[in-house]
Formats: sequence, structure tokens, C-alpha cells
Amino acid sequence: MYMQLGEKSVSAKPMKGKHLRGVMEIVRPYDTDTYRTVYLAEIGGTVVVLHCFQKKAKRGKKTPQQDIDLIWRRLCQARENYKRR
Repeated sequence: MYMQLGEKSVSAKPMKGKHLRGVMEIVRPYDTDTYRTVYLAEIGGTVVVLHCFQKKAKRGKKTPQQDIDLIWRRLCQARENYKRR
């Protein structure tokens, strides 16, 4: 809801990495698991959800490289689609 109004959720944090500028991440615990939603809200006022996933590693906060790669590909696609509009 916050993103749709142009606001940032208090639980949203920027993803690390210079090529991920503008990409935000929300981490939420549920039951005994942790879930992450990664989104971009800067493309023409549109909220673009890039990836949602369950964090499976039992320790450490680092996002797995395969998820980073997927987020990067989807970010590039979202930016390319916006340019074509």
C-alpha cells in the first residue's frame, strides 16, 4: 500500500549494489520462515515487483547470488519495457 502512494514502508531497505540503485527490499518473518519481496518503484510511478521468495539459509542475511542474478535480469527487462512505451 505504501508504494502505491509513493511512500516508502518503514520496513523497506535499499538493496546493496550500485547496479541495483532504486531497488528496495522488504523482509518479513512468517511462522518460522522469512520471506523477501524485492521491488522497484521509480519507473514512471509504477510499482514493479521484481522478485518474491522465501529465504532458505538458516544463517546470514546475504541474498543468494542466483536470486540477485534474477532480480538484475528482471530489473533490466523492466527498464527496457519502460523505454519502449
